[in-house]
Amino acid sequence: MSKNYGSKRLVVGAHYGLRDWLAQRVTAGLMALFTVLLLAQVLMPGELGYDRWAGIFSQQWMKVLTFVTIVALLYHVWVGMRDVWMDYVQPVGVKLLLQVFTIVWLVGCAGWAVQVLWRL
Repeated sequence: MSKNYGSKRLVVGAHYGLRDWLAQRVTAGLMALFTVLLLAQVLMPGELGYDRWAGIFSQQWMKVLTFVTIVALLYHVWVGMRDVWMDYVQPVGVKLLLQVFTIVWLVGCAGWAVQVLWRL
């Protein structure tokens, strides 16, 4: 004979905690990998000046890897800022305004990154 104690609780919410937690870890790992790769190139012998920096980023694969890392950084920032806005800003209108501003700012940063990377 089975006895049920207490009430069965219905859990509600956005249900994206695990996905966001995993996204934060994956994007952080990608940024760490990019940092190690860039440091390996910068620490090679030779003078570190504009020509060397331009040489590192003149290769197409490095531009693509850099842009992928920037997109990962922007998504990492979006997840973190969205959580801050949802947790600490109470008025719904202000929360929405801050989220829209954050999205516009991050899209603008992505556009600027494209301009910088493909201008070299």
